[in-house]
Amino acid sequence: MEAVGEVEGLLSRAPESRLSRSVLLLRRHPQLGAGLAILVALVTTLALAQVLVPYDPLRGDSSTVLEPPSQAHPLGTDSFGRDILSRIAQGAWLDLPIAFTTVAIAITLGLLIGALAGYTGGLVDMVVMRATDILMAFPSFILAMVMVAVLGNSVPTVVIAIAVSFVPDFIRLARGEVLSERELEYVDAARCAGNSEWRIMYIQLLPNCLTPVLVHGTLCLAWAILDVAGLAFLGIGITPPTPEWGVLVSEGVRHTISGDWWVSLFPGATILLAALGFNLVGDSLRDITAREERGQ
Repeated sequence: MEAVGEVEGLLSRAPESRLSRSVLLLRRHPQLGAGLAILVALVTTLALAQVLVPYDPLRGDSSTVLEPPSQAHPLGTDSFGRDILSRIAQGAWLDLPIAFTTVAIAITLGLLIGALAGYTGGLVDMVVMRATDILMAFPSFILAMVMVAVLGNSVPTVVIAIAVSFVPDFIRLARGEVLSERELEYVDAARCAGNSEWRIMYIQLLPNCLTPVLVHGTLCLAWAILDVAGLAFLGIGITPPTPEWGVLVSEGVRHTISGDWWVSLFPGATILLAALGFNLVGDSLRDITAREERGQ
């Protein structure tokens, strides 16, 4: 009975202990809390805007052309009389899924190829790493820009182009982790137990290499948002009238000189906040994992 009571006591304290650990983590890493707060506030604001602001982001109104921020239009209107807050909110449901999709694709390809190269070694490793070096010779944004210019500027093409530009980083990261993990004793134990090389590589070994890859993926979310917006701003990514954040900034730049600052300021600030939030979270996670590896 006493043992049962102790177990019940531990279970009852588990949520409290997890909460206390979370609070302690946020106190030790205030930028993690700041990044999460920025992202939560941004997503909540944009989600509520879609519900509370009764405007079609694609339909203009000639009577409200270039109207400054007001009670009716909290962030003003653009040159076609479209509500900017509605367009930014609609753009969030395009930019954020694109960012998560590109990073997910890059992580998946990078893990599979990097693990194969690191575990197999020899000719396979040499070919994979030389191809990776060739891709890394180009800045990721330039590589994505060339691919979009060649393949077209549809949303799937933008996703593929940005994902491919991120893959080399994940290949090198996964390969390095696999090279260090494959020398450990549990790999030899799995081999002695009769596991195939493919099972050892992708079932036994790869899950132990996920932490640094996922941390780097969080940082890449910020770059993905900037790349999507940058391609659209240059006119080779997603094109008008789609309410994408880079498109909104591009449409508003020409009005800045005439004093209509709100047309490009608010979409640009949204891009900045989203990138800043993901960067703060990613940097914090990197510091936390580095401290755990040092045993602090």
